Amino acid sequence: MSTAHFTGPAAPYTGGDPYADYRAPDPDEVPFTALADLADRRIGGTVLAASDEFFAERDHLLAPAPAHFDPAAFGTRGKIMDGWESRRRRAVAADDHDWALIRLGAPGVVHGLLVDTAHFRGNHPQSVSVEATEAEGHPDAAALLGPATRWTELVPRTGTGGHAANVFEVPAAARRRFTHLRLRQYPDGGIARLRAYGEVRPDPAWLRALGTFDVAALEYGGFAEDASDRFYSSPLNTITPGRPRTMGEGWETRRRRDDGNDWVRYRLAGRCVVRAVEIDTGCYKGNAPGHAAVSVRDGEAGRWRVLLPRTALLPDTVHRFVVPEAPPATHARLDIFPDGGIARLRLYGSLS
Repeated sequence: MSTAHFTGPAAPYTGGDPYADYRAPDPDEVPFTALADLADRRIGGTVLAASDEFFAERDHLLAPAPAHFDPAAFGTRGKIMDGWESRRRRAVAADDHDWALIRLGAPGVVHGLLVDTAHFRGNHPQSVSVEATEAEGHPDAAALLGPATRWTELVPRTGTGGHAANVFEVPAAARRRFTHLRLRQYPDGGIARLRAYGEVRPDPAWLRALGTFDVAALEYGGFAEDASDRFYSSPLNTITPGRPRTMGEGWETRRRRDDGNDWVRYRLAGRCVVRAVEIDTGCYKGNAPGHAAVSVRDGEAGRWRVLLPRTALLPDTVHRFVVPEAPPATHARLDIFPDGGIARLRLYGSLS
C-alpha cells in the first residue's frame, strides 16, 4: 500500500524556484492520482468548516492550481500562505488537533489521498488522519459533527513531511461511496492542498429524475480512461463543468509530425443512448483541430460505431450536432485530426 514517503521539516527557503526541493514520490508509485479528484472545487467541492484558520483560510485546500509561494508576502497576522494554516497550540495534549470538514464535489469511492504541505517547511503538522462519511441531503457542519454521524477511517494517524506530497492509498475494505471527508492535523500547522482521488458514484435517483443529461460528464460518473497524448494537459479537463477560461483548462496535444491522429476514450455514466454531441474548442484559436469524429461502443468488447462522422471544426467555437438514433453505449471515443486542443466534450442522452 502506498503511504506517506516523507517525514520531518524541509530545509528553509533560500531563494530561487520554491519547488526545486519539493519532495514527491515517483508518479508510478501512486497510480491512483490519474483518477478524478472528487473534492475538486470545479465540480462543487467545498470546505464547510475548520476548527481554526488564523493564518490562512481553509478554502485554499481545494484550489485547483498548485500552491503559490511569495516570499515577500506578509499581512497583519504574519506570513501569507496559499493553504490552510492554524495558530500554534500551547500545552498540547497527545490528541490535540485541528480539523477541516470537506464536502466532496461529487460523491464517490476514494482510492487515494494527497495531503500536500507545499511551502509549509517547518510549520506543517506532525501527523494527519482522514475519515469519511456518506450523508444524505445537505448537512451543515453541526450535523456532521453530531453523534449521529458515522465516520470511516481512510487514513490512520500518520506522520507527514513538510514541503512534500504526502500520499496515502485507501485500504480496499474502506472503498465505498462517501460524500464528506474530515481531515485532522496533529497538533496544528499548515496544509496547502487536499486531493481525494477516486471514482464518481452519483445518486441514481437524481440521474433518473434528470432524464436527459451529459452522460460523459465527470460529475455524473463519466471518466476519461485513456488518451493518445497528455503532453500539455489532461483529457479529464474535457468533461469538467463550465466553459474554459484559458487554454490550460482544456485538453491539448503536442504537434504531430506523422500521419496519425489523437484521441480520447471515455467511460460513460452508465449504459446510455446519446442524442446530441457538443464539441467546444473555446480558447483554442490557432491550435484547434481541423476535424473531429465521435464513436460509441456497448461494453468493453463491443464494436465501435460512428456517432458523429469526421466533421470540420472552427477555432474557439461551441459546435452542436443532433445525431440520428444511436445504439445503447457504455463507452465513447473522440478522435481529433490531426492534433490540437479540445476544451469540452458533451454527450447528451439518457440511461437505457
